[in-house]
Amino acid sequence: MLQRLLFSLFAVSALALAGCAHSPQQLDPSPKLTGTISPVGQGQPVAVRIVDGRQSATLGTRGGLYPETSAVSVPKEKILPKLQAEAEAAVRLLGFTPSPNAYNAPQLTLTLAELKYQSPKEGLYVTEATIGATFRIEVQNGGRRYNGRYGATLNQRFGMAPNEQTNTKLVSDVLSDALTRVFKDPNIGQLLSQ
Repeated sequence: MLQRLLFSLFAVSALALAGCAHSPQQLDPSPKLTGTISPVGQGQPVAVRIVDGRQSATLGTRGGLYPETSAVSVPKEKILPKLQAEAEAAVRLLGFTPSPNAYNAPQLTLTLAELKYQSPKEGLYVTEATIGATFRIEVQNGGRRYNGRYGATLNQRFGMAPNEQTNTKLVSDVLSDALTRVFKDPNIGQLLSQ
């Protein structure tokens, strides 16, 4: 009987402690262009390149009692192919043809400059997070060049600590918003079509 009581107390204590600690999350976001993009090209080839310019795959932590164990990360192997596919889709919507090996073609380089996940440092429970994404773009056509920087931020409140699926959706939404802002910039299509 005493063993059962001790075991029950141990189990309850372990569950209580587990509620204060969060395990790391490795997200696999799927950014998607939203809205419409006006075509300006005539099918000209464009070389599209994606670069991971972040200093780390870790976005931040989810906070809680032990924030050092609650890292949120997005590995470049997971995000770069998806960004490549979306950037090429955007180039097609602009009226151009993505052509990686086209000689002397205009070049579009999209860099994921920053991806952040910030939770309040104080407190045992995660009640909100601020997620941000920033892209840089460089377009070259002959001797002409255009550079731009585009960002999106989302502040989300939670009733309970977000799981991996929730965080994946939130990061996907922020990336989608920032990516859409990139390709809605009319200067990109104008320079590519010159």
